[in-house]
Amino acid sequence: MSRMQDAVAELRARRTKAEGMGGEAEIAKQHALGKLTARERLDLLFDPGTFIETGRLADHAGVSSELKGKYMAADGVITGTGRIHGRLVCAAAYDFTIMAGSIGIVGETKVTRLRQWALQERLPIVWLLDSAGARIQEMAGAMFAGTGDLFYEQAIMSGVIPQVAAVMGHCAAGTAYIPALADVTFMVSGTSSMALAGPPLVKAVIGEDVTVEDLGGAKVHCQISGVGDVAFPDDASCIAAIRRYLSYFPSRAGEKPPMVPAIDPKESAESLLTVLPENPKHPYDMKTLIRLLVDGGDLFELKPQYAQNIVTALARIGGRSVGIIASQPKVMAGVLTTDAADKAARFVMLCDAFEIPLLFVQDVPGFMVGSKVEKEGIIRHGAKLLHVVANATVPKVTVVVRKGYGAGYYVMCGRGFQPDGLFAWPTAEISLMGPEGAVNIIYRKRIAEAADPEAERAALVEQYRGYIGPYLSAEKGLVDDVIDPRETRVTILRTLELSDQRTAVRPLRKHGVMPV
Repeated sequence: MSRMQDAVAELRARRTKAEGMGGEAEIAKQHALGKLTARERLDLLFDPGTFIETGRLADHAGVSSELKGKYMAADGVITGTGRIHGRLVCAAAYDFTIMAGSIGIVGETKVTRLRQWALQERLPIVWLLDSAGARIQEMAGAMFAGTGDLFYEQAIMSGVIPQVAAVMGHCAAGTAYIPALADVTFMVSGTSSMALAGPPLVKAVIGEDVTVEDLGGAKVHCQISGVGDVAFPDDASCIAAIRRYLSYFPSRAGEKPPMVPAIDPKESAESLLTVLPENPKHPYDMKTLIRLLVDGGDLFELKPQYAQNIVTALARIGGRSVGIIASQPKVMAGVLTTDAADKAARFVMLCDAFEIPLLFVQDVPGFMVGSKVEKEGIIRHGAKLLHVVANATVPKVTVVVRKGYGAGYYVMCGRGFQPDGLFAWPTAEISLMGPEGAVNIIYRKRIAEAADPEAERAALVEQYRGYIGPYLSAEKGLVDDVIDPRETRVTILRTLELSDQRTAVRPLRKHGVMPV
């Protein structure tokens, strides 16, 4: 055998050893927990045969005597590039079979290199996270002083390239900031969690006994904290969602999202005539309405279990990506709360960063009132949504289907926020407040003095309702048109086509100061 043949044989042996990860026993443990391995996850993420690994032959830095003689395949993180739907994407998959996927010096050097490629070449980046955090054996001493580049560089990449984080196992300590800084965070129910400190440290520091799931499981973060976006039943469905999510986005800022062939909604536009209840006070599911407008009735909802009084979803209309912000009358009558304002604001920023037009569907009674929400800072949270909607430069289309009251009308892109198209259904009401509230304030004395106060109030409510319907606004040129509900999809599409090349001029500045 020649010298070259010997060298190639050694290379193959080293590659095989690296691809064996933590060994059969550790892989079996991973599977027993219902989790795929890091390499299996990458196989599902990328188009077949397109992944090119970098840093495969890496090992640990050898700075700790405890790790001497221990082999760590790829130093616990697999990095490289591949194609998703034909487009290049960078990915880092943390390998829990190697010291619980902990971040070592060499592994972080690899990921730093990956981030550099992503930023220089303007490629989306995906993190598949299954990590106990920083490797204490290597980072607990003076070396820690040189760390932190990961979070700095993530912040710099924000809005430049799409960043997707999938929490597919434990995500502890500083590693939890990776999903927090990403554009979107997906989780897996039952197997994923993220927290700044695990249960033992929580017990030691504050004396609280808590399970991993109760501390930072998918339910906590996708329903309560809002750190997570969507929880999936298993690794495979989570990775499929990453591929689907990226299909709505361009590869980088400054480019338009990819167009795909248009698909008709699943149901006839005639169904739009029966979505709203006869009684204007009765709830209904806004998602039923918007599915009748979008291609194939297909929505990719973000944060579906968090702040459910507002819907934020990616979809397509006529083959174009669109971000939808819609009131949800089914939950709390669609009133806006602090969490709903935060959820909508982040979604608007995400879509605006990557040239995804915005569709606002209004049936909003305004913001929640009372001492509880004032103590939560609802004014500040509402101002944040006002700020981001005003600063969004992508095409914006607004449709008022039933209610557009008070500041809710403003933050859902009312006339003053310069939508490219503002349309109302014949059932729409646009006003400072609803007829009941207005009558109770304006005519309080008259109602109190009436022979039959309730009958007087009911009559005044009906009279006032005539003042806030869509036709007076249309007559004064304050809405662009009152449309037949069956015309909604084509009206939206024509407006998006009209505004496709829009430019927005803003005063020269470094950046605004967002209310937070």
